Amino acid sequence: MTGAAPARATFRDVFAVREFRALWFSEVLSVAGDRLALVALTLLVFDRTKSPLLTACVYAAGYLPWVIGGLFLADLADRYPRRSVMVTCDVVRTVLVAAMVVPRVPLGALVALLFAATMFAPPFESARASITPDILQGERYVLGTSVIQTTFLAGQVVGAAGGGVAVAFIGVRPSLVIDAITFVLSGLFVGLGTRRRPAAVKPDTEASRQSPLARMVAGFRLVFGNQGLRTLLLFGWLVVFYTIPEGIAAPYAARLGGGSITTGLVLASTALSTTVAMPLFSRFVRPRQRLDLMGPLAVLTCGALILTALHPGLAASLVIFSLSAAFGVYQNAANTAFVVRVPNERRAQAFGIANMGVIVGQGAAFVAAGAAAEVLTPAAVIAIGGGIGAVVAFVLTIRWRHVSPPGGRHAAGRRPSPRRDQKLGAATRT
Repeated sequence: MTGAAPARATFRDVFAVREFRALWFSEVLSVAGDRLALVALTLLVFDRTKSPLLTACVYAAGYLPWVIGGLFLADLADRYPRRSVMVTCDVVRTVLVAAMVVPRVPLGALVALLFAATMFAPPFESARASITPDILQGERYVLGTSVIQTTFLAGQVVGAAGGGVAVAFIGVRPSLVIDAITFVLSGLFVGLGTRRRPAAVKPDTEASRQSPLARMVAGFRLVFGNQGLRTLLLFGWLVVFYTIPEGIAAPYAARLGGGSITTGLVLASTALSTTVAMPLFSRFVRPRQRLDLMGPLAVLTCGALILTALHPGLAASLVIFSLSAAFGVYQNAANTAFVVRVPNERRAQAFGIANMGVIVGQGAAFVAAGAAAEVLTPAAVIAIGGGIGAVVAFVLTIRWRHVSPPGGRHAAGRRPSPRRDQKLGAATRT
């Protein structure tokens, strides 16, 4: 192998790949559909009950299934063809959402249907993340991943906003019909736009004979038993600290004397800056530099929030939140390095564990931040969360430099040396 830098990919290169275009359209529809259903049912429950507690429970029903799905269903995308898993998830979600449209369905049944439908999001996302490296390689994969990550964020924002608008103008049930259609279209894009590939886990192997519980345990051992994977996973989980402003956006806006518009601006500032910065980072920063910058950017994305301790006004707050979110582009480098180190037959399960940790961590952080905001000012809560995250990021940066020295083999985007990561064994040579 030569030490030449990989050729830079362009957005045109990425979208020239037919399979990626199908995958991208599917992601847009799937994510927007998930948000649309969640918002529609949340508004329906509040309209019927006027209960903040029940409304919050419905909203939680859109997140809790990620724990179950991430632990027990993400592994399906390793044991079965990933295209088939994605199409199946879309078919199941179509049926479940369509059942919500039936008149006179009790609220409890609606929440249960939402819970079940959302539970199929983790295996879909794990299959999508795992099949992407088969469709795009090298720098195309890096840029394609940034496009997908940006799409995921934008899809959540558009789905949530679209859900509110749709419910206001056409009602809940027509909105749910639209949601079901998004899953139908998503399944068609995947089924017709990507080619069939065999399951990652080969038949008649020890892995294929393991029970789901045994495979889950093996997945945790793989991810947490290797220092490189463990460090990268924790880099990804830092998102729980720098997204605290989203969890307490409303009280923060109220402290500034604003209302729903100010709250929306706080939320939009984080999504918009990530949407702009992520593709630029992947497109114009070289692979070696991306990995070398991962630690410092992780420190900055959390550390920038400490500035809220100065109780800035709205304009300054939006700048702080935007900068913090923009520094979060390091997640692209962490994601790419994570994929390199995970064997293909465990890839979906590893992504499921990673996604589950993010969802659970964010939920816990939002609850903790909300409770703390009862005692402290929202600005102080955000600053404290950012400070803790910055300290953790600094420790992880030091650990990462032991695993992957600056300018070394890892930084060039190659697989880790078997001598440095003995625990991966043959898995790193797949």
